[in-house]
Amino acid sequence: MKGKDFYSAAHLVVAAIRILEHQNSASPSIDEVCRTISFSMEQGNFVCRKLNEMDIIDIVEGAFGTKLFIKDHLLLEKIPQEATEDNLEKELKKFQNAKKDYMQKIEVFKAEQEKKKKNLFSELEKKFKKDLDEKKSRQSATNGSE
Repeated sequence: MKGKDFYSAAHLVVAAIRILEHQNSASPSIDEVCRTISFSMEQGNFVCRKLNEMDIIDIVEGAFGTKLFIKDHLLLEKIPQEATEDNLEKELKKFQNAKKDYMQKIEVFKAEQEKKKKNLFSELEKKFKKDLDEKKSRQSATNGSE
């Protein structure tokens, strides 16, 4: 969404909802809107959430997924046109960083679990070798006494 402000993004989302409603004779999902206007899911969710807060659209979750409905398109004109994408970009970066941190935590956790698994197998292998050695020494002691 380079070079676009929130005002433009809001208009694109509402227009995409209208077009998809016309084409499919059904309300679109956020995913369909994002694909239509080439927005990332994070970006689309952010814009739709803000438009929902402003009572411009409704986001309805139902049995067939989350659907978008235009509530009052005239409220789009109350969005300041000078509004920069800084807030949107900041929120997007914040979300992406949080997601990246979460993924790093998952990787660390996986590595720790793998290490624990290796240690466990190593300990089991040592116990088996020890038990096997003890069994062999008992057998040789038993065979030697006969």
